[in-house]
Amino acid sequence: MRKLLIVSLSSLFFACGSKENSTSIDDLIKTKNITELKNKKAALEADLAKIDKTLSSIDKKNEEALVEVKTIKDTVFNHYLDIQGNIDTNQNILIQPEFSGTLVALNVKAGDKVTKGQILGRVDDAGMSQQLASVENQYNLAKTTFERQKNLWSQKIGSEIQYLQAQTQMISAQKAVAQMRAQVAKTIIKAPFTGTIDDVFVERGQVVAPSPQGLMRIVNLGSMYVSTAIPETYVGKVKVGTTVEASITSIGKKYNGKVRQVAKSINPANRSFGIEVSIPNPEGLLRPNQVAKLKIIDYSNRKATVVPSGIIQTDAKGNKFVFVVTDATKNSGVAKKAIVKIGQSADNATEILSGLSSNDRVVTEGANTISEGMKVNF
Repeated sequence: MRKLLIVSLSSLFFACGSKENSTSIDDLIKTKNITELKNKKAALEADLAKIDKTLSSIDKKNEEALVEVKTIKDTVFNHYLDIQGNIDTNQNILIQPEFSGTLVALNVKAGDKVTKGQILGRVDDAGMSQQLASVENQYNLAKTTFERQKNLWSQKIGSEIQYLQAQTQMISAQKAVAQMRAQVAKTIIKAPFTGTIDDVFVERGQVVAPSPQGLMRIVNLGSMYVSTAIPETYVGKVKVGTTVEASITSIGKKYNGKVRQVAKSINPANRSFGIEVSIPNPEGLLRPNQVAKLKIIDYSNRKATVVPSGIIQTDAKGNKFVFVVTDATKNSGVAKKAIVKIGQSADNATEILSGLSSNDRVVTEGANTISEGMKVNF
């Protein structure tokens, strides 16, 4: 190629020269002046030498390439299942009254933090407190009567039937007190768990009863989880305790959680099974019904050979290959094609199952511009 180019350039040079100096060259040839002809030849050869040197330099540069390389080291490789889920909490409920009547006390408002068992309000008991006081008096009398009969019976005074009747009356009165107390307790509205009053839907003095709206909503954001369904092909790969990364784009946050529950059955409608992933909420930014993007580790190799996915090429035979550097010095070497068998890919990285070894230098930048045997600088 270079010789042809030189010949072409030489022909062009002679052609141009013949136009510009045709008379003098023709005169030299006609005169057969050996000295002048040799001088002219020497000048032309000097010009051709300069062209040859320039072409040689260009060819040399074309046979070299500037690349970036990376030394292969064993590393941890994780493959992820990417899926979307909804955030929720088990402690998010509507509080309903157990007893219908007038709301005579309302002790909280929206935003208040409450503890488990704290009294939130009270419904009018419609006179049950007076009834309770009455049955308590009856119980106290029955109890006193029984204790006296018991003392007499221990002294062999009185009949056994009198003792048993007193005992029965006391037990009956005791049950009546317990039953009435349970009824009165239903008029008191208590917090079922520690949390925050998210909203209050009633006012004091309002007549209340169990309804779809309820009295108020209480939420605890300290125990959040993400629920989702994943394809049945992942049965056995996703287990309780599997590490999960949850990204919530609405707040720009990422949290690390773990699978806390895996369904034991497959949904026949979409061939999937449900899982729940517990996630922390230290800043209180998570809310029920937010959308979370989950990255669930379904494969892990703690000593994997990994390369950037973009450097893997395919040859005419369908083989996957990368370029490695051989005969390497400090900043240069020779490119060599390495046929590889690839595994899974994640985060722009691909696992290499065979074809590369630890400490191999792979070309990471400029791999598409080189060929096998080419000198590379890095």
